[in-house]
Amino acid sequence: MSIRVYFEDTDAGGVVYYANYLRFCERARTEWLRAKGFSQQALIDESAIAFVVRRLAADYRGSARLDDELEILTSIERIGGASIVFAQRVQRGPSCLFEARVTVACIDLGKHAATAIPMAIRQRLSSPH
Repeated sequence: MSIRVYFEDTDAGGVVYYANYLRFCERARTEWLRAKGFSQQALIDESAIAFVVRRLAADYRGSARLDDELEILTSIERIGGASIVFAQRVQRGPSCLFEARVTVACIDLGKHAATAIPMAIRQRLSSPH
């Protein structure tokens, strides 16, 4: 996913505020799921499940600035019974500015507890296309 850095994304020093990298990654995961055929709203409405962040490890490697064009790369590192580990990178050209490993848990919204990822979802997420 490509994004442009806007003024609202920057701090007083003119660089992207650190928490905004997490927002960029959240959007990229949502669009990645959409490209795989899943709308988060449809998962809620039709299956009463949602994916929520359970764990996050992040490394800040560089600074993005106003008007930079960034690429957010998202891939699945591992699919567990009730969780998915995403590997994400924010790049400006070939330079990596931010890396994260994000573990999301599949939760049953009625029970407010972790639940197994439905097989149909697991299969589609595991496919290369």
